[in-house]
This record gives sequence, C-alpha cells and structure tokens, in this order.
Amino acid sequence: MWSICGDFKVIGLLLGQQSDFTKFPCFLCEWDGRDRISHCDKKERPRKQTFTPGIKNIILEPLIDPAKDLLPPLHIKIDLIKQFVRALSTNRPCFKYLCNKFPSLSYDKVKSGIFVGPQIRKLMLDSDFENVMCDLEKNAWNSFRMVANNLFGNYKTQITKK
Repeated sequence: MWSICGDFKVIGLLLGQQSDFTKFPCFLCEWDGRDRISHCDKKERPRKQTFTPGIKNIILEPLIDPAKDLLPPLHIKIDLIKQFVRALSTNRPCFKYLCNKFPSLSYDKVKSGIFVGPQIRKLMLDSDFENVMCDLEKNAWNSFRMVANNLFGNYKTQITKK
C-alpha cells in the first residue's frame, strides 16, 4: 500500500525487472534499449502494460504495484539539464561559458551534460549565464528553471483558477 520513491535501479528491482544490459531497460515503457537507429526518431513509446515474468525482461513477480512508484525529483532535474546542455552547440558562447564555469569537469562531461545537484543550483543562481545566451537558449533555460523551481522546489506554487 506504500508509494515508493527510489533510484531507477531500485524501482526496477522492486518491479522484478532484469538488470544490466537488457533489451527493455525502462520500467515505464517498452523502449528497446538496443535500437540505436530509431532512438531519437521515435516520439511515442507504449507504456509497459504487464509485469509478467518471462516477458520483456521481467524475471520475478513485482514486489510493489507499478502505479505506486514515484520518480525521484533530482533524477528528473538531472535528466532535464542533460537534455538542455546536449542541445547546445559546442561553438556557441553559452556552451563555452559552461566549460569555464566548471573547470574541474572535463570537456566530454560538459558536452554530455553530466552535472550534479550542487552544480545545477550554482548555475541557476548565476545571472551571467543568461547574458551569454541567445533568445532560443534563454527561453529553454527559463522553462527549465520554472519547472525546477516550481515543480521540484521546496515550496508549492499557488495555482490560480481562471
């Protein structure tokens, strides 16, 4: 009867899913992890309907109800910043600013968008970061900040009815 919030590996374990290099690694959908060609082209992925042992990398009966699992907010925030940074062009000032802002990170880590929570918070408080962005980058960054602050922040945003 509990709701579970855990790491992706923990949730996969609780749902009876096989770990390590599987064809269907996602516990939310039936995404084929080995299909590298149409990975970015495929926009809609069917939600995983069944957790039957022996079908699509499910090896054990689930210990929890799949509807009761919650994704951790930090993982979602890290994935969103990763998508934002990967979309940046490496020869634009915005990307170069990130490389200079975090000199301890290698170029490849910045290019892959691998950041941790304190680095994301530091970047969100930096007003100079927005000054080096073009309009499209700034709109995407403001959307990310709004989601990170209002959805994953410590305070709930007041919802006004229209």
